[in-house]
Amino acid sequence: MKMTFRWYGSQMDPIPLRYIKQIPNMSGVVSSLMDMPAGALWPTERIRALKQEVNDAGLELEVIESVNIHEDIKLGLPSRDEYIDNYRQTVARLGQAGVKVICYNFMPVFDWTRTDLAKPRLDGAAVLAYDQSIIDCITDPQAFADRIQQGAGDFEMAGWEPERMAELKKLFAQYASVSHEDLFRNLQYFLKAVIPVCEQYDVKLAIHPDDPPWDIFGLPRICTNAENVRRILSLVDSPYNGLTLCSGSMGSNPCNDIPAMVREFGAQGRIHFAHVRNIRFTGPGQFEEAAHFSGDGSLDLYEIMKAYHDVGFDGYIRPDHGRMIWDEQGRASMKILLADKQDRALGAVYLSGLWEALEKGSK
Repeated sequence: MKMTFRWYGSQMDPIPLRYIKQIPNMSGVVSSLMDMPAGALWPTERIRALKQEVNDAGLELEVIESVNIHEDIKLGLPSRDEYIDNYRQTVARLGQAGVKVICYNFMPVFDWTRTDLAKPRLDGAAVLAYDQSIIDCITDPQAFADRIQQGAGDFEMAGWEPERMAELKKLFAQYASVSHEDLFRNLQYFLKAVIPVCEQYDVKLAIHPDDPPWDIFGLPRICTNAENVRRILSLVDSPYNGLTLCSGSMGSNPCNDIPAMVREFGAQGRIHFAHVRNIRFTGPGQFEEAAHFSGDGSLDLYEIMKAYHDVGFDGYIRPDHGRMIWDEQGRASMKILLADKQDRALGAVYLSGLWEALEKGSK
């Protein structure tokens, strides 16, 4: 496997590449052009500049997270073809630059959703948390979005871009008639247009699970369990149509067996990117982030990593989320960005240690 680390670019991420390079067993970073709006065509010169910057630091840039999908594609509007054409060209340009995997999601309106951006823990850390009962009481999603964005301070959270949040009422009206079946059909339309370009330029698409993996605010979500993943992979049956298996996102539903999913889809060669993280269940429809160490949360990361090892996974893995530790939550304007960078570094070493033990134990 190749251990990687999320990096938001030198203009937004206060963690320099040289720090990431110092994490043992770190092969590269996962990055993006964070300021590019969904549906835009990525400029070749900016792709090359990002890759050069990363390579100059002695790291690889082989995974992009994410090239966001325009809402018109998810809605199936006539205008989607223009945005799909931009996506196809962006895939080609990324492939020419040596990118091997593009992580994306197909969540309507909201990307990942939390109800608390800095929940205090007894150990003095703080974590992102989700409580479905709070969501159920919200009658104005716009007010909720405003509160979340205010909590992020100066940092523009991926999936919560201002231009998207500014059109919430319009988007909710448009999605009122969109069913789960509509969303599957619109995803298939997108994949049929884009996967041939992926095959041509050797770039694998990897859909990220919905987070959390169930409907929220009445919006349909379809990447939520093993059954739906099977269906998504069958929409265009190509090895280039694959999965970003996020243990925390999919695992926030206790019914989802993450090691079993790793074995099923990993054995098929359809997991192109792995987000390996832990969460702690705190009640029905309630969870919070946790350290990667299995004992700190509700997921068994040893069993998850063992499943990857058992299927011979040789793709990209990165630690994800975690806790805000060592007073990082005090930097209000950057707390989401820095939030768990320190804990992710600890998580990367923990995951590498598990992998080393699995490697040596199998000989």
